[in-house]
Amino acid sequence: MFVLNPNLPTPIYRQIQDQVRRLIAGGQLAPGDALPSVREVAEAQAVNPMTISKAYSLLEAEGLLERQRGKPMTVAALSNQSRTAQAQIIPLLQDLIVAARQLGLSDSELIQALSAELQQQEQS
Repeated sequence: MFVLNPNLPTPIYRQIQDQVRRLIAGGQLAPGDALPSVREVAEAQAVNPMTISKAYSLLEAEGLLERQRGKPMTVAALSNQSRTAQAQIIPLLQDLIVAARQLGLSDSELIQALSAELQQQEQS
């Protein structure tokens, strides 16, 4: 379910949070859908279980996930999930803009790089 990259500057728990948010916003995860257990994700991704637990707990605190004793974490009912996919992508875009400026890229260079990456994604 998760594609984690330990070489990215983004911590693993944030990568999980971001991916769960996107899956919910994109409709791939619906209210009531169960997430894989902490143990399953930790074993599959070779990650410390506490990292997965932290990501799930933070998502629970945001109201995106629900924890029921003895059952897997599930996607919460739509209280906080009314945010559109576009609204959910804004923080990621803000991070991208900050990173680009720190690297000294101009706005046009960033747009050009983003366009090239989008085209490459379409072709693969």
